Amino acid sequence: MAGGTNKLSDTSLRKMVGKGERFAGFYADGDGLSVKVSKAGILTWYFTYRVGGRETNSQRLKLGNYPDLSIKAAREKRDQCRAWLAEGKNPKHQLKVKTHEALSPVTVREALEYWIREDATHRRANVEKHVEQLNKHIFPYIGDYPLAMCETRHWLECFSRIRSEYPVAAGYVLQMCKQALKYCRTHNYAVSNALDDLTPIDVGKKQEKRDRVHTRHELADIWRESQGWKFKPYYAALLHLLVVFGCRTQELRLSTISEWDLQEGIWMVPKAHSKSGVKILRPIPAFIRPYVAALIEQHRHTGLLLGEIKKPEAVSQWGRGIYKRLGHSEPWTLHDIRRTFSTTLNDMGIAPHVVEQLLGHTLGGVMAVYNRSQYMPEKLDALNKWIDRLSLVADNHENIVLLKA
Repeated sequence: MAGGTNKLSDTSLRKMVGKGERFAGFYADGDGLSVKVSKAGILTWYFTYRVGGRETNSQRLKLGNYPDLSIKAAREKRDQCRAWLAEGKNPKHQLKVKTHEALSPVTVREALEYWIREDATHRRANVEKHVEQLNKHIFPYIGDYPLAMCETRHWLECFSRIRSEYPVAAGYVLQMCKQALKYCRTHNYAVSNALDDLTPIDVGKKQEKRDRVHTRHELADIWRESQGWKFKPYYAALLHLLVVFGCRTQELRLSTISEWDLQEGIWMVPKAHSKSGVKILRPIPAFIRPYVAALIEQHRHTGLLLGEIKKPEAVSQWGRGIYKRLGHSEPWTLHDIRRTFSTTLNDMGIAPHVVEQLLGHTLGGVMAVYNRSQYMPEKLDALNKWIDRLSLVADNHENIVLLKA
């Protein structure tokens, strides 16, 4: 190299091994790298540098012994130390951290659990589902692998097992793991780019976007039976409130009694229960307050609005089977109620930003930055009109049934 670096060679170094009485002393290779031959003939690599300019004393950093640390490896360490110096970092500290990482590498399990503990627990309502998926699909297979040594092919083997039964879920697990590894990188906990180039379509398939909206007949059945005795109390209450508020199932499934202020007429969904990670405020229409009050009184000892917390899988499975119990010919899910809520309110002329806030979506663009209004009067008016529409649809359907009878 230019500047007189790389002065030593393997041939010259081998001649010095074990011959300290003849070669004892320091021999420079260039750019701060030198080798010391001890009186016992042991060769040790050192990097000499200054922190703070020529006015400061030089420091000598031990890199390792030759031939365990080859001349090529020693030069690579020297170049790394010079790069750290250029970044304003002390090579002694950086080398200690790097050595520790090499001897005690962060495993896949440790990295993902770090994300769960430091981030997901505080910002995701469905963190239990994440933990369950990792325990089932990732940890048993690559959990103990050093993260830095876990290649893309190792991850793909895990996703392949998921895809065989749950192709859509495989994409979800990939997205979760990518987010976890990105969090570890940005917080300097561990580094892996093994998943960067993968997309859900590479490991499974994307969930098809549904456009299912209930017919007036179906909506009438759902509204009527959510107030009847066809379903168990937990699910009847869940269904009834889903229809009224157009909310996500997890917002009700996790809802605590303390969220419901009947005196002020406000339901406050905390950030921890919100998919978007923001607090959601919804007015409680007068029509539904007695119903909510009864649930609170009945379940006060549990602290939960619905009296217990059922797993999301159980609720989803129950929701997929409702259409059969109501005699509907086409399948639908609980999320389709939310889509029907949104579509109908927009068709009724409710302002889009009011509908979006009722749904718990964040406003986009400039409105997200400057507009902090909760539009509570407008949201209450929208919910009252929605309940009137539900009652009208149910009454008309009842009259048609009676006429046919």
